Amino acid sequence: MTHIILTRHGHVDWIAPERFRGRAELPLSDLGQRQAAALGARIARSWTPSAIYASPLSRCQHTAQAIAKAAGGAVQTLPDLIDTDYGQWQGLTHQEVEKRWLQAFKRWFEHPDMTAIPSGETLAMVLVRSTAVLRKMLDEHPDGQVVLVGHDSINRVILLHALGLPLSQYWRIRQDPCCVNELHLDAQGCSLSRINETHHLIDIGP
Repeated sequence: MTHIILTRHGHVDWIAPERFRGRAELPLSDLGQRQAAALGARIARSWTPSAIYASPLSRCQHTAQAIAKAAGGAVQTLPDLIDTDYGQWQGLTHQEVEKRWLQAFKRWFEHPDMTAIPSGETLAMVLVRSTAVLRKMLDEHPDGQVVLVGHDSINRVILLHALGLPLSQYWRIRQDPCCVNELHLDAQGCSLSRINETHHLIDIGP
């Protein structure tokens, strides 16, 4: 059985006020760096991963490096873990997108599975990448313990797939910065024992 610790990168400035971050290169904020260090300590206390994979974006790479420093192991880049391509929405605030693409913006929050982001990805396309990640873990680490450092959107889709839920339920799952999700995967399916655990961040100041 493959044991996966799925996490999200630490805080970046575009989280609040909310922008469509996508594939923009955003450094971890001071808060994000503290969160990453606390996450590394949390993982080191409970698990001994044999591999650490991260999205190619620097906010995930730096979070993964903090985990590697605490828990050991080298960080490997996994392109399929990259954030959703938000196309023409990338970098814009919700208010800016709502003003220019009112119907698509409303659909994104009401029916995310039916939304086509201009020049960007659909959730169905993200799902293809998500299942490719899980297949890779199952094939290359059939009895291993691995850490995946991704983004809010890719993590939501991975968790929906693991739970057997449709993409229409995208907004039902929350992924806070540096949260911990724990999955067990084998040829018969997937089980979850943790979702969006953040108690290791309680003492991290703003």
